[in-house]
Amino acid sequence: MPVKSYNPYTPSRRFITTQDFSDITKKEPEKSLTVGLRKSGGRNNTGMVMVRHIGGGHKRKYRIIDFKRNKHNVPAIVESIEYDPNRNSRIALLKYRDGEKRYIIAPEGLKVGDEVLSGLKEIPIKTGNAMPLCSIPDGTFIHCIEMRPGCGAQFARSAGSSAQVMGKEGKYVTVKMPSGELRKVLRDCFATIGRVGNSEYNTITIGNAGRKRHMGIKPTVRGGAMNSVDHPLGGGRGRSKGNNVPRSPWNQPSKGLKTRTKNKIWNWMIVQDRRKGKV
Repeated sequence: MPVKSYNPYTPSRRFITTQDFSDITKKEPEKSLTVGLRKSGGRNNTGMVMVRHIGGGHKRKYRIIDFKRNKHNVPAIVESIEYDPNRNSRIALLKYRDGEKRYIIAPEGLKVGDEVLSGLKEIPIKTGNAMPLCSIPDGTFIHCIEMRPGCGAQFARSAGSSAQVMGKEGKYVTVKMPSGELRKVLRDCFATIGRVGNSEYNTITIGNAGRKRHMGIKPTVRGGAMNSVDHPLGGGRGRSKGNNVPRSPWNQPSKGLKTRTKNKIWNWMIVQDRRKGKV
């Protein structure tokens, strides 16, 4: 995905970069695989704001993605590569031999007309094919990895991300996550071969506030710019830190405090922490 820049005919235009969408082959989504998407504005069922800085933005339709890849041993042809407003990766529309259509996360290098397959065994190691981790050779780059067999892909789904199969031992496979963490995953969990496409997404510069609002993200106000009733860092005369430790609006230290519990249910599956050397 090449990135477009612009002539600086306004100050903000000088720094704005956008995707050029040259990899998109179809503009309208498959109607049978879309559902309406209501906006919450970050509020719960009583109208209380539970997540700040959410509101507005362009209307969207949700594309139903096949994260389970449970249509086994039926070849599918890639009909189109499409834009999905709900994620930063591209999606690929598959048409199976029996006529059914499904969306998947588009891996890097997948093109219209390619054939992909998913199954439990004897599946070629080829970009876009899905299979259990026990069938994937060590050193292979993978994405869309299940956490539990049959639950659907949860790891390595964003643009440009990939994990790597490091080794197999008993009923577990050691996988190196995009963060650098080494983690045990059950050998029967499905994963897809290759890296997620649209890898240059992280180089895009938003450039101005209006574009951010169009994405549905409201401005973030610094705590130090608020009144003392609104934030632990607020108040004072002029710009004043007041010798405070950086804190969240709920008075929890926001730099360096470890909030992950020791007895978290998945902690024992971490072989090596992402901070290198810590377990």
